[in-house]
Amino acid sequence: MRDERPNFGQQTRRRFLATAGAAATVGLAGCATVLSSDSDYDVGMTAVAFTPPTITVEVGDEVVWQNTSSRGHTITAYENTLPEGTEFFASGGYEDEQTARDAYSNEIGGLINSGESYSYTFETPGEYQYFCIPHEQAGMVGTVVVE
Repeated sequence: MRDERPNFGQQTRRRFLATAGAAATVGLAGCATVLSSDSDYDVGMTAVAFTPPTITVEVGDEVVWQNTSSRGHTITAYENTLPEGTEFFASGGYEDEQTARDAYSNEIGGLINSGESYSYTFETPGEYQYFCIPHEQAGMVGTVVVE
């Protein structure tokens, strides 16, 4: 004979999973960024993060950053961490970190808007740390390792 009692444990679990899934979906609405392996960029810029935060390339490779969020961002090298003999890099073409910071503060210089990109070719081996000026305090920092 078949057991006709309701399976409250299973029903409760299903209800929990359905509720949790709906809550997660609502909580993440507008935050999703789709990165595909055949994209035209190497690093995406989300609301307050570089994706991936660290990338490894070879000498002579060009790295392309793409703003995949609705917020504006910058790419700005931490000047004091650059390998010896390398040039400073920043969106907006500034010659040093302080000039890039001042330009952003005074006129939002160097801003990469949604859908726009920035690229830089790495000619010297080493580790290059960079950040987004408006989102640095939120932890929007990244690293390019050149081998």
